[in-house]
Amino acid sequence: MADLHAYTDGACSGNPGPGGWGVLLRATEGARILKERELSGGEADTTNNRMELMAAIMALETLERPSALTIVTDSAYVKNGVTGWIHGWKRNGWKTSAKKPVKNVELWQRLDAAQARHQVTWEWVKGHAGHPENEKADELARAGMAPFKPGKDT
Repeated sequence: MADLHAYTDGACSGNPGPGGWGVLLRATEGARILKERELSGGEADTTNNRMELMAAIMALETLERPSALTIVTDSAYVKNGVTGWIHGWKRNGWKTSAKKPVKNVELWQRLDAAQARHQVTWEWVKGHAGHPENEKADELARAGMAPFKPGKDT
């Protein structure tokens, strides 16, 4: 049976500012790559955290059938949020422990719904540390952001 990994990353030029998200989806069997798919997109006015969330959401929403997969992110915000904080937020009506509204609540709710149909294992890797798949996801995120950067020569 193939192993499925989604390597995700978000990027932002200014925070807020133009941003992009990238995903490298890879199915492997042992050391052999069976299939790869690259996804990217962006927005004109966003934040890095929103783009990190969008990368994970798009990885999950792109899968046509329920799957077991590992999502590899360099965002502690996403990993800690989805594996820990989200449970309390849901119990508290999407409020933080300080009774404040959860930031990016619509994206957290979308991520929660997207992962519900899959068996997801979350892994964190250090960003910009030479991890080849994370570097590729970063490249895709920057490509997704490029059309939204002001002053871009065409």
